Amino acid sequence: MWQFKPTEEQQHIEQAVRDFAKHHILPYYKQWDEEQIFPRELFGQLGELGFMGVTIPQEYGGSGMNYQDYVTVVDVLSQYDPSVGLSVAAHNSLCTNHIYEFGNEEQRRRWLPKLASGQWIGAWGLTEHNTGSDAGAMSTTAVEDGDYYVLNGAKNFITHGRSAEVAVVLARTGPKNTRNNATAFVVERGTPGFSAGKKENKLGMRASETAEMIFDNCRVPKANILGKVGEGFKQALKILDGGRISIGANALGIAKGAYEAARRYAQERHQFGRPIASFQAIAFMLADMATQIDAAELLIRKAAYLKDLGKRLTKEGAMAKLFASEISVRIAENAVQIFGGYGYTKDFPVEKFYRDAKLTTIGEGTSEIQRLVISRQILK
Repeated sequence: MWQFKPTEEQQHIEQAVRDFAKHHILPYYKQWDEEQIFPRELFGQLGELGFMGVTIPQEYGGSGMNYQDYVTVVDVLSQYDPSVGLSVAAHNSLCTNHIYEFGNEEQRRRWLPKLASGQWIGAWGLTEHNTGSDAGAMSTTAVEDGDYYVLNGAKNFITHGRSAEVAVVLARTGPKNTRNNATAFVVERGTPGFSAGKKENKLGMRASETAEMIFDNCRVPKANILGKVGEGFKQALKILDGGRISIGANALGIAKGAYEAARRYAQERHQFGRPIASFQAIAFMLADMATQIDAAELLIRKAAYLKDLGKRLTKEGAMAKLFASEISVRIAENAVQIFGGYGYTKDFPVEKFYRDAKLTTIGEGTSEIQRLVISRQILK
């Protein structure tokens, strides 16, 4: 069973991430947010520390850590800048992990070392303009043509849609809304017919690039197919199970960052001759925040424990993501409230945590989809 106390290894990882974040993220996160700068070079530095291929075995250039270690990395990064935590999560659990989980030996050795080192950054393309949760009706198609498949269509809301050197793309190889109608392809930047579209102007997570990926008669060799033709959606569901732990860890870091800022402020801010933390209304608010954070972390760690054992975690991953994302929004909102008028300004970090938190209830399956997944699991 997962132990409640972090291992010595996880404590070292946490300290390494904190030291990195204090020097390379904290001085710049406001500018990145204001100007919507995707700090591409930062991810090369994170790769040097082993955080761009956390769970990838060392034989493929990764760190060979477990999912508990990975949760620690995303959690701590997100306490300093949730955008960075989100990008690290998408790169690790979606693109890189998909290639590792379903790629053959040649594919793993071809792409994983560059991804795990941070030399390349990855994207993962499932969502489309008209098919968010209804992935079975995707419009992007892949038609067989000799030794190639020709991709046509567009993907929307893709993390690193412009900057990624490589993307795992789900395309329809069968009729709409039929079983086994999608296939996963690895598409490298520079492939003719593969281009970047609109970059989204977002409410939050503004330093994590989100953009369209467009495919116009894009010829992808059959050697780039992950697994078998028609298995793409089944693969995606498995990848999303682990990805939801990532977003849960991202949300957890936001909640912790907002809570710590509010807790410190409540002890420093005086009204009527005493710290506002001494007033029951504030103290109780902080008590609820601390309790919700602990509960969210337990759900996330349980799901990560199952992931490390190689066990099914569809329900647990959805529960962790649902609860952590929703308490993240609530805690960030309460942090703004504790700061009062100052919380509504960009002079303090809680307004950014508030804006960033909302994405975690939407990305990799909305809260409504998580409830659907959970209900199907408990009502089997």
